[in-house]
Amino acid sequence: MQQRTLVKTGSAIPRNPGFTIVELLVVIGIIGLLISLLMPSVQSAREAGRRMSCQNNIRQLGLAIQNYESSKQSLPPSGLVAQAGIAGDYFNPAYHFNGRTGPMQSWIVLVLPYLEEANLKKLIDQNRSILQQPGDPQATILPTLLCPSDPANRSIFQHATYTKGKPFAKGNYAAYVSPVHVEFQANEPGALVANRKHRSGRFPDGTGKTMFLAEVRTRDNSLDQRGAWALPWPGSSLLAFDMHSDTSYSVDYVGKRDIGMATKIYHVNIFSRGQTQPPNNAGPNMDMLYDCPDPAEAQLSGMPCAKYSEDAGNPNHFQSAAPRSMHPGGVFITFGDASVHYLLDEVNEDLMAYLISINDSQTLDMTGGVR
Repeated sequence: MQQRTLVKTGSAIPRNPGFTIVELLVVIGIIGLLISLLMPSVQSAREAGRRMSCQNNIRQLGLAIQNYESSKQSLPPSGLVAQAGIAGDYFNPAYHFNGRTGPMQSWIVLVLPYLEEANLKKLIDQNRSILQQPGDPQATILPTLLCPSDPANRSIFQHATYTKGKPFAKGNYAAYVSPVHVEFQANEPGALVANRKHRSGRFPDGTGKTMFLAEVRTRDNSLDQRGAWALPWPGSSLLAFDMHSDTSYSVDYVGKRDIGMATKIYHVNIFSRGQTQPPNNAGPNMDMLYDCPDPAEAQLSGMPCAKYSEDAGNPNHFQSAAPRSMHPGGVFITFGDASVHYLLDEVNEDLMAYLISINDSQTLDMTGGVR
């Protein structure tokens, strides 16, 4: 029988390899550092996607206005109201636009069929107040009206006094009705105004340099009207710049009687400079709303507001609101030709006023104010 020889190696049985606590902590620290380095790039990519979505939405709204005009042979009115305003006495409230009269429906309600929301439009009776619509269609959240960069855009506006407790969904886009005040849109018109059958092709300024729409921010407060898309109210679906006109400037413009507008070319009043509503305005002017809940918090949120007064002797007896966004340094806007641009926070005040007005007849240099 063959004898087997056992060879003793003398080596110990090897232990299972593993991490010590210190090594594990070092690895976790390195992974955390890498994630922290990547996060800004991830956030930047996400914001770029949100900006693209926001930009596309405001373009779709611009195209919807164009399609409405092609179908109806006129631009949509800024709102369906009983007191739409007529050109005349600035100081007589009877001549002013009043968004809280009549059907009280915004221009957005009218263009719903051109945003692929024809079924929603059918639920809204045009001859009935928006506060009396069965089923509350005005509370519908519409993705096309939302800029993803605004974290509060799915909040609801619901006011016991001004909406009788009826809920309203919010959006992030509004139309310019005047370079001055919302209530003065008949005297100093912007692109969309009430009680006017006019077409963009007949604007003396042309559509390529006339601002139709801009972004607005919403606030996570049910008493704050800003962004309520179905209402023709300041900050809800309407904007004005609060750059007063030089009423002594009396040069008439051709075609004024055809489009039924004011009888003078709009010209900025230099004394309004510094008191206007540029993009993301933080003061001294504020969004003038029917109610301004918790004004201190609104100021801290970068959305200062004050309560509008119906008393003609009150300094708050005017209506205007600024465009706002969560994008850095400006807001997206749409011109009458549906082209989308970026309006900078530091835009020249005169330039912005003339972009809003449809009858200033100015040659505009947009360098440094519009991209």
